[in-house]
Amino acid sequence: MATEEQPKPAGAATTEETTVGNYFISNYPPYSCWTAEHAGDAYAALARAPRPGNPLGLYVHIPFCRKRCHFCYFRVYTDKDSLQIKAYLDSALKELALYAKQPALRGRKPNFVYFGGGTPSYLSVDQLRTLTDGIKALFPWDEAQEVAFEAEPGTLTEAKLQAIRGLGVTRLSLGVEHWDDHVLEINGRAHRSKEILRAYDWARAAGYPQINVDLIAGMVEETEEKWFETVRRTIAIAPDSVTIYQMEVPYNTDIYKEMKAQGRLAAPVATWPTKRAWVAHAFSEFEKAGYTVTSAYTVVRDPAKTKFVYRDRLWTGADLCSLGVASFSHVNGTHYQNLPDFETYLSALRDDKLPLWRALTPTDEERAIRELILQLKLGRVSVPYFREKFGLEIATRFREAFEMLRSRGHLAAEGEEIRLTRNALLQVDSLLPAFFLPQHRQVRYT
Repeated sequence: MATEEQPKPAGAATTEETTVGNYFISNYPPYSCWTAEHAGDAYAALARAPRPGNPLGLYVHIPFCRKRCHFCYFRVYTDKDSLQIKAYLDSALKELALYAKQPALRGRKPNFVYFGGGTPSYLSVDQLRTLTDGIKALFPWDEAQEVAFEAEPGTLTEAKLQAIRGLGVTRLSLGVEHWDDHVLEINGRAHRSKEILRAYDWARAAGYPQINVDLIAGMVEETEEKWFETVRRTIAIAPDSVTIYQMEVPYNTDIYKEMKAQGRLAAPVATWPTKRAWVAHAFSEFEKAGYTVTSAYTVVRDPAKTKFVYRDRLWTGADLCSLGVASFSHVNGTHYQNLPDFETYLSALRDDKLPLWRALTPTDEERAIRELILQLKLGRVSVPYFREKFGLEIATRFREAFEMLRSRGHLAAEGEEIRLTRNALLQVDSLLPAFFLPQHRQVRYT
């Protein structure tokens, strides 16, 4: 068992119990490999012209919440007053104005926009209008294929949902997580089940093209009966898509702090086999209701019209300009992260400086690995895609990793499209480190 002092391997689920560490893999190389010494790489990337044909996305981090969930590991704040929130939003717009002058971004229109958090819906309508008007003045999103917005049900009113839709949001993602009020309470969620239904009905009436519902399997004091009921109630409201994550316990969560204080190695949440079984049940029930499983975490009611552009563009190497404290960007092949502290973020922008903290420029091989492991989360990868983009025969280059999958019965098909079995998809994040370079397999992920 790893401790805080002893790095834990990426994709940290190495036992049946849920232990501390990051299971979900969202990037490569691991974030712990990004360094402040390489921050200059980000400035150099921004100073170059963009790669021809590569789409651009905008991410806006809204780090404010009513409460901090006990499982949350994002940079969020529950103690900021209206003046501090205004200062933050003004700083984010100033950050975007600095980006608008950079050769890599100047004059480009975003293909997709994502408001994440924290809780974007925590902001008032006036704050949201000021923020989005400022963004559109610098980077018009009239050609964006998707404008996504995360929302916590208890922060929503009918008028606010209508206003958010009027801002141009096309994908509303409701952070439901669970339908049982006790489970919501014991895990630190601020909303309750009656607020979910109310918000969902208002959102439908407001005419959002896509409503997504987020769920988490295996939360504290979860039971099979409660999970099955959560799946049933979600199917009953018929969202356009549902995202299901398996509970993990990263280091900077309240759950981990309690584990550390008690000297516990295993987290007080469901085991990995249990969580996989519960997600398998959910996938099966959604399929019976006419949904299609489109990734390790996603079911979609109508794949022909319901997409997740933000995910699909990022997983194929799009540029991403991210605003806000601790946010992650990817421009011209370089990854970088903003300063992780509220005051230092604001201070940098008061000095007219981009708030960059750490960066990494992957090699071509690392770029290919990044796209391969992320696309494996879809359950299928195209061999010609990697041949044409990277000049790489993935079946040959990653023969050992694919042989491991084959020996465990995890490959459903091979050839020009490699597909994973459902069982492999349910545990895909634990399988991905097999594709990492050796120097990245035993390092702490974050």
